[in-house]
Amino acid sequence: MPLLEARALTRRFGNFTALDTVDFDLRAGEIHAVLGENGAGKSTLMNVLSGLLRPSAGELLLEGQPVRFASPADATAQGIGMVHQHFLLVPPLSIAENLLLSADKAKGGPLSWPLKSVLAEAQALAKSLGWNLPWDALSGSLPVGTQQRIEILKALRGQTKILIFDEPTAVLTPTETPELFATLRQLAAEGKGIVFISHKLDEVLALSERVTVLRRGKVVARLTTAECDAGMLAEAMVGSQPAPQPPPGTLWVGGARIPPPGGSQGVASLTIQNLTLGKLKNISFTVAPSEILGFAGVDGNGQTELADCLSGMRQPESGEIRVGETPLKPTPKAVREAQIGVIPADRQKRGLALSMTLTENLTLGVQDSPEFRKSIFLNAKALRARAEQLIQRFDIRAEGPESRVSSLSGGNQQKVVIARALSGEPQVVIAVNPTRGLDVGAISYVHAALREAQAAGTAIVLISTELDEVLTLSNRVAVLFEGKLMGIVAPETPREELGRLMGGAEA
Repeated sequence: MPLLEARALTRRFGNFTALDTVDFDLRAGEIHAVLGENGAGKSTLMNVLSGLLRPSAGELLLEGQPVRFASPADATAQGIGMVHQHFLLVPPLSIAENLLLSADKAKGGPLSWPLKSVLAEAQALAKSLGWNLPWDALSGSLPVGTQQRIEILKALRGQTKILIFDEPTAVLTPTETPELFATLRQLAAEGKGIVFISHKLDEVLALSERVTVLRRGKVVARLTTAECDAGMLAEAMVGSQPAPQPPPGTLWVGGARIPPPGGSQGVASLTIQNLTLGKLKNISFTVAPSEILGFAGVDGNGQTELADCLSGMRQPESGEIRVGETPLKPTPKAVREAQIGVIPADRQKRGLALSMTLTENLTLGVQDSPEFRKSIFLNAKALRARAEQLIQRFDIRAEGPESRVSSLSGGNQQKVVIARALSGEPQVVIAVNPTRGLDVGAISYVHAALREAQAAGTAIVLISTELDEVLTLSNRVAVLFEGKLMGIVAPETPREELGRLMGGAEA
């Protein structure tokens, strides 16, 4: 008998059907992966299973008994926990205080909240999982992997039988992912059912026992992982249709790498000399027109400071930045005026205003342009027409330009960020983890968009924790270690040598 079963589950939002008669089951002690493109219905399914949404039709069974969840708290009380991709922590509070916020406080007021018992239970769970956590530390100051452990402890409280993980590796560094996998395997070995949502085919193959594939709200495949390979999973996800491509001119076709131009001669588009900021120590490099310079290295070695500085969020402590031959003192406005496009690492926190419409988000950055102004007012008609053009050009799938960005899938949200960054024919683009959390079709699209900008003469700084992405796209690869530039090498450099650089050996 399945631990959890969904029969003909359907969820509609107005005229849009997000889930269409979906059948799904989870056994005790297994890791069951749910795979699909952005917008395939994975998150909607998980939100129904965890009580955040109610189904429009169909039924849920828990250990063979029909159930209806009135809220996430109701699902939690019946043994279902969920670890969200975007953590639900309060950064200024300690680990213990965050755990207390999620505890059962059905009786009494704040003075009777059971801090000691909650903390004792969490400490016992952490010990069983081999974790040693700084319980009094502020959660916002902790590494992402540790924050995720807090979320797992929150989800495990009480008599949890089922754990749902939504894109759990999207925010982790490569060194943190194996630690998470070890935890999931241990929890499954203890008899818990694990639902694992991921866009990364290698993770699904390495971790899960079964795979359910969704496409446009329907189940299109139910597979045993041991009998699959990456090609089979990719075909099930996207079907026989090719991934959407940007407008003509792309250098990326059918997922095959085509050698890039290699950079133009003459004045560099971007010059960095002796830049120091936080962890960054006196680094220098140039990026030529039509060149992609990729930065590799374990996250936390200065990549954040470099991205913040080049996007205008922080001022360097020393050093010089030049765009062409013009010095740049980085502020968001100065970066925009220097024709630098920015694709930030976190589309929801730094890239988008989620409560605003597509038109409003695509207006950000051009609101001061004379062509979009009527005296002191914005030209709404011109801005809507521009938004419609960008929606079509970048294949943003939405009901229309007045749709709220929060209603879009992750892949389409990322397309909005990319459309804004690339629409103004930038001299330079700063792309930070541009495909984090995206499926294979959306990743191909993003890579194609960057290739097209490169072909048009744009210099691109690519900062990514995905080494394969850096090696695939870059003309040259720079490696950061503890804020120092260890060397700039060709993408064909053996991985063993790259590993030495990432570990602190100089080129």
